[in-house]
Amino acid sequence: GPGEPLANPETFEALRLVHEEFPHLIMCISTNGLVLPESIEELAKYDVGNVTVTLNAIDPAIGEKIYSWVEYNGKKYHGREAAELLLSQQLKGIEMAVAKKMFVKINTVYIPGVNDEHIPKIAKKVGEMGAFTFNVIPLIPQYKFAGITPPTPKEKREMQDRCAPYIKQMRHCARCRADAIGKLGQDVQSCVYREQGK
Repeated sequence: GPGEPLANPETFEALRLVHEEFPHLIMCISTNGLVLPESIEELAKYDVGNVTVTLNAIDPAIGEKIYSWVEYNGKKYHGREAAELLLSQQLKGIEMAVAKKMFVKINTVYIPGVNDEHIPKIAKKVGEMGAFTFNVIPLIPQYKFAGITPPTPKEKREMQDRCAPYIKQMRHCARCRADAIGKLGQDVQSCVYREQGK
């Protein structure tokens, strides 16, 4: 990492150990999708059945406004090149995960003035690709987006309604489930979403 489990060999060792000891458990992983294509076979090997991909743009012109840089195979990319590389890997990884019969959830961070009008296009694209559900996550203003006012709960609901014709909406989640406790919709404590490296 930080913030990207597929970047760490320890993730796969943990998946292996858990799978060997508790083969009946549902295995889940969340990723930004950059190295998802080259990780799919190993994830399938350990019966990871649920994959969440954070996909904030399907247009590189919008992606380059969101991502400052992308580091891939030891090389750092910037601007449009970085956005194109990330998007290509994300879409390829989603396609491969769907082909492996994994349940694919898409997390999209709602960034007013940056990707807000673009989000229904993301929902349409991933719905056509066979993703299972779509989660609109309101921006927590920090880093390069510190000056942006996050969407209100009403604006989030309206965005979900705009995306609903294309893919099932995950409406019960306030941010993400990275550190939530309990069953879906019955969390013991609320979770906090934090993007790292943006």
